[in-house]
Amino acid sequence: MNPVRAKLQSGECAIGAWLSIPSAVTAEIIGRAGFDYACVDLQHGMVDYADALAMFQAVELGGSVQFARVTWNEPGIIGRMLDLGAGGVIIPMVNTRADAEAAVASCRYAPAGRRSVGPTRVRIGRPDYFEGADDYVLCIPMIETAEAVANIDDILGVGGIDAVYVGPSDLAVSLGVGGPGLHHDHPAFSEALAKVVESCRRHGVVPGIHTTVDLVERRVAEGFRLMTVIIDVPTLQMAVGSLLAEARAKTSG
Repeated sequence: MNPVRAKLQSGECAIGAWLSIPSAVTAEIIGRAGFDYACVDLQHGMVDYADALAMFQAVELGGSVQFARVTWNEPGIIGRMLDLGAGGVIIPMVNTRADAEAAVASCRYAPAGRRSVGPTRVRIGRPDYFEGADDYVLCIPMIETAEAVANIDDILGVGGIDAVYVGPSDLAVSLGVGGPGLHHDHPAFSEALAKVVESCRRHGVVPGIHTTVDLVERRVAEGFRLMTVIIDVPTLQMAVGSLLAEARAKTSG
């Protein structure tokens, strides 16, 4: 079984990291750190297909489950990431039931979906991949617009959705409550998060969200259980900036 699925089914939280830098070395460091999953970001990250392949191999070497945030809700794009070995696919801008149906169909082989058969890379190490693929792969639509929140029950009424993933920045912009950011105190933002979590509970779907270590305790209290807590780029920026400031302080005057 997918270790992330097993953890979620047991009622635990799954904690992940986000990879935007096209580097197998960075991916291996994250994979070896002990995160439940490491998500390669092909939508807003600086990553192409060849980068994703090397990064997936590095994450697997480290022991985390490889996730991909694909560029769009399109079967060819999703299928390529699954054939590389993605154990979870985060699919952006799922706003309607039809969008959700398309996402699920892209993640499942017939008769449950329309994924094309040809898991070239993933079956190198798992020759029996096809038999358990539909149970292994986590289909995770993103909920990141006011339209998606309004349609959340219709979206989650589609069979085959394992989790949803709230994109706070796009959601805040769509709701008109602020600019990009992982948290907003506006009541409409909090109400939207609560509506997503409540719908997930009704439909037996895991609520997930993009967050930070500082916010994770709050998100758990709100009901989220699949959470990305670091992103490689700002984490590196903060660490480098902090160390440089410390060094300058110790060498000045």
